[in-house]
Amino acid sequence: MTNSTTPTTSSSGRTEADRLQKGSRLSALVRHPEIGSFVVMVVVIIAIAIASNGNAFNPLGLKNNFSIIAQFGIIATGACLLMIAGDFDLSIGSMIGFAGMSMSMMLKWGLPFGLGPATPLTAFALTLVMTLAIGWLIGNIVVRSRLSSFIVTLAFLFFLRGLTEVCFRIINKSTQISGLPDFKETSWFANLFGGEVFGWFYDFWFMLGGNLNRAGNQWVYGFDARVLWWLIVVVVAYVVLSRTQAGNWIFATGDNAESARANGVPVDKVRISLFMFTAFCATLFAACQVFETNTADAAKGNLKELEAIAIAVVGGTLMTGGFGSVLGVVFGAITFGLVANAVFFIPSIDGSYYRVFVGVVLLTAVFLNENVRKRITGGL
Repeated sequence: MTNSTTPTTSSSGRTEADRLQKGSRLSALVRHPEIGSFVVMVVVIIAIAIASNGNAFNPLGLKNNFSIIAQFGIIATGACLLMIAGDFDLSIGSMIGFAGMSMSMMLKWGLPFGLGPATPLTAFALTLVMTLAIGWLIGNIVVRSRLSSFIVTLAFLFFLRGLTEVCFRIINKSTQISGLPDFKETSWFANLFGGEVFGWFYDFWFMLGGNLNRAGNQWVYGFDARVLWWLIVVVVAYVVLSRTQAGNWIFATGDNAESARANGVPVDKVRISLFMFTAFCATLFAACQVFETNTADAAKGNLKELEAIAIAVVGGTLMTGGFGSVLGVVFGAITFGLVANAVFFIPSIDGSYYRVFVGVVLLTAVFLNENVRKRITGGL
């Protein structure tokens, strides 16, 4: 009779260990803020693909969809970082209208103070200086007055929208500017915002026998330039948030500002910088619109601030700050863009259902995000 010193594990023990390991993996997956928005995105993609008979994802459909998605994504990324830091910016939409007005008026009437005609570069640069200054002002008012960012930016929502309309009427005698020269044809800078990118994608699709019009020629030649700007904003925001000390400061500021300040985090500078970042995103949004369509309207950007916040929340960003994901915002922007554009591919759908969808998904996301927060904080 021999004695074995090798430890043995029962099959039931292995089963229990496997179950616990799978449970821990599932629990870790659920903790990711972007998991909910990813699931919703997949469901929406499948539903729209079926309902539109695939037309939503043909060459032109793909281009149009990503044009809307990129618009949402640019401003929602700015809103996401600001919300992670514990603040809101309700002036984003009005900032878009203000920036578009500023650029288009300079392109039509010339530089202020009679300094001569404006080029796309100078019009954009001067507009960006103004919008960043407004973002800096908003941030300073919020930080120094200790007022709620909701109230301060709500005030600037009305102020900037009113200022835009007044300037349009006084200088342009109308709240719209149309018929600007197609600066994309003569200016490399305008082409950066209003031209097309990733032409190789559609060229490759054509070589494979797709992307054909009825005459058998290539149908679509590239995505709108705003798609590239969206990707740049997303990559920069993701790197900053997840790979730099500034990202840690943003999370710490939103989690507990006083504790973060006590540990050496420049809380005030972080908050002001993020208000300036949302202003930059709004200016980028406006530049893409102006140089693509060669028009401007005082109503541009209306309600975009609410859509940006909604996308950030659906993407897993907590309303209370300290928690969020740029990747989740990407999923949320894709979802919102597809639903907003679905009316063009599914004629039987009333466009107002988009607002119904936003309301339902937003409320569901708030409950799910609160559940995630409780899991992470242990119910605090």
